[in-house]
Amino acid sequence: MNDNSNDLRRADAGGRPAVSAEIGFTTGALLIVANMIGVGVFTTTGYMVDALHSPAAILVAWLVGGIAAYCGALVYAELGSALPRNGGEYQLLSRIFHPALGFMAGWVSLIVGFAAPLAAFSSKFGDYLAALDFPASPRVSGLVLIGALAVLHSVHVATGSRTHNAFSIGKIVLILVFIVAGLAWGDMSRLAEGDQAWGKVVRSPLFAIQLVYVSFSYTGWNTAAYLAGEFRNPTRDVPRAVLAGTALVAVLYLGLNVVFLASAPMNVLADKANVGEVGRVAAIGLFGPDAGKLMTLLIALGLVSAASANSMAGPRVYEAMGFDYPILKSLTHRRAGGGPVVAILLQSGLAAVMLLTASFETLLSYIGLTLSLVAALTVAGVIVLRVREPALPRPYRTWGYPVTPLIFLALEGWMVYFLVQRDVAAVSGALANGKGWWELLLLIARQPAAVSMATLAVGLLLYVLVRPRKNESGDPGA
Repeated sequence: MNDNSNDLRRADAGGRPAVSAEIGFTTGALLIVANMIGVGVFTTTGYMVDALHSPAAILVAWLVGGIAAYCGALVYAELGSALPRNGGEYQLLSRIFHPALGFMAGWVSLIVGFAAPLAAFSSKFGDYLAALDFPASPRVSGLVLIGALAVLHSVHVATGSRTHNAFSIGKIVLILVFIVAGLAWGDMSRLAEGDQAWGKVVRSPLFAIQLVYVSFSYTGWNTAAYLAGEFRNPTRDVPRAVLAGTALVAVLYLGLNVVFLASAPMNVLADKANVGEVGRVAAIGLFGPDAGKLMTLLIALGLVSAASANSMAGPRVYEAMGFDYPILKSLTHRRAGGGPVVAILLQSGLAAVMLLTASFETLLSYIGLTLSLVAALTVAGVIVLRVREPALPRPYRTWGYPVTPLIFLALEGWMVYFLVQRDVAAVSGALANGKGWWELLLLIARQPAAVSMATLAVGLLLYVLVRPRKNESGDPGA
């Protein structure tokens, strides 16, 4: 192995053990693409058609989501190159604000950011294989995928990266082929359908709420920051990977949604039997019944790379926490040339439990909101760091600063405001209708804003329990 891979070791300023630098620009960019393109884009648009009744407004939503993701990516590119250590928001918020906020972000990453999506991707992978008449049950297929990826990324980082790249490139090629064919065969006049002017729809609170689900589909643009410490040249390649990967996904998403909306009338896409299967419905509408199986295969392959990206990125957060908190030290264990074994097993085991109990479905109902709050806090951190540490070396500086961070914060704030407003209205309506206290508590427990706040509060409580005491070693947020 040459000097740019296994032989290269990097120790950070906190004195933590160095890890092998196996990741380059290509793997970093593909990691972002794979983590972003899961099942969301193949399902979300059907629900949006049912809610908004305007193809133009739906395309605007995906464009706005892409702009928000890219503005966030610009900020993460600066933070990732200036502070190139594994851990993503955990290490960034610990370093910029306070270890308590960093720990909270790490907790959110474990439950909401990686384990729940890994369970969801694996479960859907099993469902799509079953639709292709695969003999195993969906749950067994999903569990096998979780286990196989855990072994792959634990044993050897380079091998895991190469396998991940192959699936990711295959997914991109198949999506591009589908987009080109769809643009040739689709009925573009359907993009002008709708019973409301798109400008009016875009200004409505309902549009802002739909953006939360679009935001979930864009989740993953920050993935490279979780493995910044394992890039061969982090100051150069982390910004390039973040920006290139995010831009590619935004273009692919817009292309896919143009094809989806041109494939069939709105009433077909929004039909209750089809609303969550817009990718399959579009394939059948464009190319006939047999094409439905091809789309099913495409989504199944895409889910493998999405699950792989989760298996690679998430455990680096818990490993970083293990270096800072003595009680979590076991999460730092690695084999030579491999990934953080215990951290990978923790995430994979939790995802398997979620898959078997289906509890991840509840988590996914508020995942977009929770991750948006953490990402917004991190993006605000670039402004804080610029003011507090102007002399900090920044190999990459956010393009358009401070406008681009403020655009991201404004868009995230707009989404969160209307979502919280909707939840408050639901609870207020229940109070006005004289609901009992037990029914009221159950209603509150189902609201994304309340569940998100509870998740963050649990993270802060856990920090109090595990933080190093004065007589313990450990350097959170160093």
